[in-house]
Amino acid sequence: MNKQDLINEVVQVVKTKNQALAAVNCILQTITQALQKGETVTLTGFGTFKVDNRKARKGRNPKTGEEIKIKAKKVPKFIAGKALKDAVQ
Repeated sequence: MNKQDLINEVVQVVKTKNQALAAVNCILQTITQALQKGETVTLTGFGTFKVDNRKARKGRNPKTGEEIKIKAKKVPKFIAGKALKDAVQ
Protein backbone atom coordinates (compact mmCIF):
# COMPACT_ATOMS: atom_id res chain seq x y z
CA MET A 1 0.00 0.00 0.00
CA ASN A 2 1.29 3.45 -0.89
CA LYS A 3 0.08 6.95 0.01
CA GLN A 4 -2.45 7.04 -2.84
CA ASP A 5 -3.94 3.70 -1.76
CA LEU A 6 -4.26 5.07 1.77
CA ILE A 7 -6.04 8.17 0.47
CA ASN A 8 -8.43 5.94 -1.51
CA GLU A 9 -9.27 4.05 1.71
CA VAL A 10 -9.91 7.32 3.58
CA VAL A 11 -12.23 8.50 0.77
CA GLN A 12 -14.61 5.72 1.80
CA VAL A 13 -15.04 7.42 5.20
CA VAL A 14 -15.01 11.12 4.23
CA LYS A 15 -17.01 12.85 1.51
CA THR A 16 -14.42 13.77 -1.11
CA LYS A 17 -10.97 12.82 -2.35
CA ASN A 18 -9.72 16.34 -1.49
CA GLN A 19 -10.81 15.87 2.12
CA ALA A 20 -9.08 12.49 2.24
CA LEU A 21 -5.88 13.96 0.80
CA ALA A 22 -5.98 16.79 3.33
CA ALA A 23 -6.55 14.34 6.20
CA VAL A 24 -3.68 12.04 5.23
CA ASN A 25 -1.30 14.94 4.60
CA CYS A 26 -2.26 16.52 7.93
CA ILE A 27 -1.53 13.32 9.85
CA LEU A 28 1.83 12.77 8.15
CA GLN A 29 2.85 16.41 8.56
CA THR A 30 1.85 16.44 12.24
CA ILE A 31 3.88 13.30 12.97
CA THR A 32 6.87 14.73 11.08
CA GLN A 33 6.72 18.05 12.94
CA ALA A 34 6.48 16.30 16.31
CA LEU A 35 9.53 14.17 15.51
CA GLN A 36 11.45 17.27 14.38
CA LYS A 37 10.80 18.74 17.84
CA GLY A 38 12.09 15.54 19.44
CA GLU A 39 8.65 14.50 20.68
CA THR A 40 7.28 10.98 20.74
CA VAL A 41 4.02 10.21 18.91
CA THR A 42 2.03 7.31 20.37
CA LEU A 43 -1.00 5.93 18.58
CA THR A 44 -2.54 3.51 21.06
CA GLY A 45 -3.05 0.10 19.51
CA PHE A 46 -0.94 1.00 16.47
CA GLY A 47 2.52 2.00 17.63
CA THR A 48 4.97 4.69 18.61
CA PHE A 49 7.07 6.99 16.46
CA LYS A 50 10.16 8.46 18.10
CA VAL A 51 13.60 9.87 17.34
CA ASP A 52 16.57 7.68 18.19
CA ASN A 53 20.20 8.78 18.40
CA ARG A 54 22.76 6.71 16.55
CA LYS A 55 26.25 6.91 17.96
CA ALA A 56 29.27 7.66 15.81
CA ARG A 57 30.96 4.50 14.62
CA LYS A 58 33.60 3.15 12.29
CA GLY A 59 32.70 1.66 8.95
CA ARG A 60 34.39 0.54 5.74
CA ASN A 61 34.31 1.98 2.26
CA PRO A 62 33.00 -0.95 0.18
CA LYS A 63 35.08 0.01 -2.88
CA THR A 64 38.44 0.48 -1.23
CA GLY A 65 38.06 -1.31 2.09
CA GLU A 66 39.36 1.86 3.75
CA GLU A 67 38.10 2.48 7.29
CA ILE A 68 35.90 5.58 7.59
CA LYS A 69 34.20 7.42 10.44
CA ILE A 70 30.40 7.53 10.35
CA LYS A 71 29.01 10.56 12.18
CA ALA A 72 26.40 10.38 14.92
CA LYS A 73 22.90 11.27 13.77
CA LYS A 74 19.23 11.24 14.70
CA VAL A 75 16.96 8.74 12.95
CA PRO A 76 13.20 8.14 13.08
CA LYS A 77 12.10 4.90 14.71
CA PHE A 78 8.77 3.08 14.78
CA ILE A 79 7.83 0.54 17.44
CA ALA A 80 4.71 -1.48 16.61
CA GLY A 81 2.04 -1.68 19.31
CA LYS A 82 0.65 -4.94 20.66
CA ALA A 83 -2.61 -4.70 18.70
CA LEU A 84 -0.72 -4.20 15.42
CA LYS A 85 1.64 -7.07 16.19
CA ASP A 86 -1.30 -9.35 17.01
CA ALA A 87 -3.16 -8.33 13.83
CA VAL A 88 -0.16 -9.24 11.68
CA GLN A 89 0.24 -12.63 13.34
